[in-house]
Amino acid sequence: MKVFITGGAGFIGSHLVERLIGRGDSVLVLDDLSTGAMENLEPYLGKKGFDYRIGSALDLPLVTECLDRCDVTVHLAAAVGVRLIVERPVHTIETNVKATEAVLEAAAKKQKPVVIASTSEVYGKGAKIPFAEEDDLTLGATIHSRWAYACSKALDEWLALAYFREKKVPVILARFFNTVGPRQTGRYGMVLPNFARQALAGEPITVHGSGTQSRCFGHVRDAVEAVLRLIETKSAWGQVFNIGNDEEVSIEELAKRVRAAAGSQSAIQKIPYHEAYAEGFEDMQRRVPDLRKLEKFTGYRPRTPLATIIEDVLADQRAQLAAKR
Repeated sequence: MKVFITGGAGFIGSHLVERLIGRGDSVLVLDDLSTGAMENLEPYLGKKGFDYRIGSALDLPLVTECLDRCDVTVHLAAAVGVRLIVERPVHTIETNVKATEAVLEAAAKKQKPVVIASTSEVYGKGAKIPFAEEDDLTLGATIHSRWAYACSKALDEWLALAYFREKKVPVILARFFNTVGPRQTGRYGMVLPNFARQALAGEPITVHGSGTQSRCFGHVRDAVEAVLRLIETKSAWGQVFNIGNDEEVSIEELAKRVRAAAGSQSAIQKIPYHEAYAEGFEDMQRRVPDLRKLEKFTGYRPRTPLATIIEDVLADQRAQLAAKR
């Protein structure tokens, strides 16, 4: 199988590359390196079955050329990270919607299967826990740029499903819930690598808001396994799937667990949202996925415990800090 991955130099993308090359598949990556990094792809340069292009998923001729050469596409290219999303809403909306449109238009020409990466953000202010794929979506007011990302990804989903129903494009929508692990950067507001870096450096661990808000963190290896299983499941075409872990933890408790696992003496410092982000930020209290549909269709349910995830992120951050010395 030959797989085309947009955003393949990014966090999830590079782990997907690693898994595919490791099992003998061929991979073609497209990335503009705006948030991805070539160092994530260095282990595969020159390896049999691996190729890449530096360019944008907004470039329809380039996307079409790459997609035509492959059997299936995994579209991961997107604006990512809370800080980037809040501070650059125009970039967020244009990148997410236009790139997805380009991928779907190219896929429609030859009916090539596409996995579109979506996000738990689309559930917005939903209060029905756990979040199931068929639940209504409740987004905040348009004056709050926090919701630009959620809206753009929801539009991606509607567009993908429209291509499936009207143009018979085989699409699968994957709603990722807080995927974490090695190679993830904290540059754009990713909470766990930031906590790990701060704890290891002896800096205050900065918790935004009250810290009572809770999340579920899934290991990137589990996310990749779920994507690969969905690719091999034709009954998944035209369907939406949550991908994540349902072990819930408050952000303050996460900070304490990271500090303990790191053997750190760092203080835990709470920062009000209005100091941490630009105007227009809103948060939601809980984010828990219902994973029954994923398990029903694929026979797989992510189960890596949070303690293991924290250890893996700490190990990665230790290596990064050591490399800078």
